[in-house]
Amino acid sequence: MKFIVVAFFASFLIWIDNSVYAQGSSITGRDSTNRVITTAVPFLTISPDARSAALGDAGAATSPDANSVFWNPAKLVFIDQSYGGSLSYTPWLGKIINDMWVSYLTGFYKITREQAVAVSLKYFDLGDISFRGQGNEPLGDFRPREFSLDFTYSRMLTEQLSVGLTGRYIHSNLTGAFTSGSGDAQPGKSVAADIGVYYNTSLQGAKNNSLALAAVITNIGAKLSYTDNANRDFLPTNLRIGAAYKTEVDQANSFTFIMDFNKLMVPTNDRSKSVLGGMFSSFTDAPGGFSEEIKEFIVNTGIEYWYNNTFSGRAGYFLEAREKGNRKYMTIGAGFKKERFGFDVAYLVPTNRREHPLAETIRFTIILQVKKSDLDTPSVTD
Repeated sequence: MKFIVVAFFASFLIWIDNSVYAQGSSITGRDSTNRVITTAVPFLTISPDARSAALGDAGAATSPDANSVFWNPAKLVFIDQSYGGSLSYTPWLGKIINDMWVSYLTGFYKITREQAVAVSLKYFDLGDISFRGQGNEPLGDFRPREFSLDFTYSRMLTEQLSVGLTGRYIHSNLTGAFTSGSGDAQPGKSVAADIGVYYNTSLQGAKNNSLALAAVITNIGAKLSYTDNANRDFLPTNLRIGAAYKTEVDQANSFTFIMDFNKLMVPTNDRSKSVLGGMFSSFTDAPGGFSEEIKEFIVNTGIEYWYNNTFSGRAGYFLEAREKGNRKYMTIGAGFKKERFGFDVAYLVPTNRREHPLAETIRFTIILQVKKSDLDTPSVTD
């Protein structure tokens, strides 16, 4: 059969009937016409929850909550609740597609004061797709789906320092049972791991002020293939370094200033390297040398305001170099929490393209967190 599968593998672009994707845009909203770094399963990099999405997609060092397992598993043990969970929903690329969405479900449990575990599921529904052959003849319809299932362990080492580890199973079914002349397509499967460290301390001489520092590497895992072992691509292994400075104006008002730096630890061009070889070479293999390597870092900044630890307002900015994807957007959001329940919402506003595929992206998150009196965990409040 004359079936074009390689289009998605090569550039993330799924050719859908009636051209629902904007020209040159990838599944994550990046401009793929320049020298962007491509990987398999880019849905793993999409921010799932509304809180961090409203902070410019920053979250490595923010105060812990039920969604910490995505941003930095080390934070989880410092959460001051005993158990809980969160459910998030995002209509994805809603500006141009009406049936694509991302959902994220996570739950955590504090085993002891020093240990916590969590389970989470990220699900990406790409909507209905009509496959066509080289002569534009219809080959059938399919609804691609991807998901990742995570298991997290977080351990407190000192009163200020913790580490965390996440194991991940990845399943990506983009073509169903379609076949081509070069072989049968099949779901892509892989396993990966995240490892993170988190440090939070009160500042001497600064009453009620604190500083948090964090580093995490995500999606360290085996290459993924949709056809055979000879055609495998890297997972979106990512280095995230972050800091968060919190200051309390008074007992009712506080501000947190947040910044993250993100870089894909994936070779720019050479797909034949091993996973570890690709991770190390990713800092020195840009065709344009050091100046291009610097442009591969994404900057995420955000400000979070809390009133009486009940109402929050958030704003952020996401900055990616033009040559490496050209995603530039502002984010805003709000949150409310009362006792066990919380609700967050975020909204995205592109600043570089009026008709950007990520325009008007909105996220919703519901959180449930319960505290037991017999677990006296150090409080790291929002």
